Amino acid sequence: MALRGFKTCVIDFDVGLRNLDLVMGCERRVVYDIVNVMNDGITLNQALIKDKHNSNLFILAASQTRDKDALTDEGVARIIEELKETFDYIVCDSPAGIERGAIHALYHADEAVVVVNPEVSSVRDSDRILGLLQSRSRRAVEGLEPVKEHLLITRYDPVRAAEGQMLSIEDVVDILACPLLGVVLESREVLEASNKGVPVVHEHESLAAMAYMDAVDRLLGKEIPLRHIRRKKLSFLEKVFSRGVKDAV
Repeated sequence: MALRGFKTCVIDFDVGLRNLDLVMGCERRVVYDIVNVMNDGITLNQALIKDKHNSNLFILAASQTRDKDALTDEGVARIIEELKETFDYIVCDSPAGIERGAIHALYHADEAVVVVNPEVSSVRDSDRILGLLQSRSRRAVEGLEPVKEHLLITRYDPVRAAEGQMLSIEDVVDILACPLLGVVLESREVLEASNKGVPVVHEHESLAAMAYMDAVDRLLGKEIPLRHIRRKKLSFLEKVFSRGVKDAV
């Protein structure tokens, strides 16, 4: 969203297991976190970290030393409302599971991107999250228009799907009955980017980067067909000698 020119803030709600700062490469710049803003008199301006790669992007880190009970309904609501005065988009990065951090992240959502891997356990967990969005979000509680839901399938391998080793795109969409926002192929580049602390969207030639940017454009209302979701099947020798295949059709 920031690369598309929108002023964007990402909040890490994984209190106690903070990792968004690592992925974003700003772990050494975290001085104050969301709990400090909520309970310790620290202002958002003091706590927000400006991204090194894009001036439109800011990160509000989770606390690494507090537990999830440190988040309060009133405190989170106050932070969200204050951020709305400055930012075009506020991305609430939910932890896995349905603990307090996840409930706080989904409660204020106007739109939700549910990230799912093409495996049965992940699909079941995602179905549970969709149910919570429909019952425990602010919009559900107050009887407003429902949260707009989107499905983002990641770590997808079309060859393995064709061989029955993972669920197909159609299987996942049919089970969850949720509009498909995008599909990101299984990619070594994602892991490498994460370890470097540079989001993969900055690797412009990466198929994963293209898939994420396509998903963002669809979220913004553009009609873009899915691409790069069929991978060329390897011959025996290619499987033996290649470290990974980037070819796609």
